[in-house]
Amino acid sequence: MAGKQIKTMDVGALLALRGKIDALLAAKRTELEAQLAALRAPDKIGNGSVANGAPKKKRKGVRAKAKPKYQSKKNKSLKWAGRGLTPVWMREEMKGTKLKKDDFLIK
Repeated sequence: MAGKQIKTMDVGALLALRGKIDALLAAKRTELEAQLAALRAPDKIGNGSVANGAPKKKRKGVRAKAKPKYQSKKNKSLKWAGRGLTPVWMREEMKGTKLKKDDFLIK
């Protein structure tokens, strides 16, 4: 194909070139798939679960629900574990008083 431009080639020559390219790509694909299959073989990577041979870390599960740490002075059924934002009931009880968060600790 020395010296020919693709733009100036006739349809028959373009189709022939396309056939050659498709054949080359198919051969390369087969070669690469064989290499990939050899890399994925279980005897090459231990147990076959991870490409680098290291076993995957398993999740331990869901985090346990936190035990209540604070309790309302006015309504003993209102409790808070201390995670997240300060609850409204605690803010309301502390508003205008000298109460601090430590005053609501469950003993």
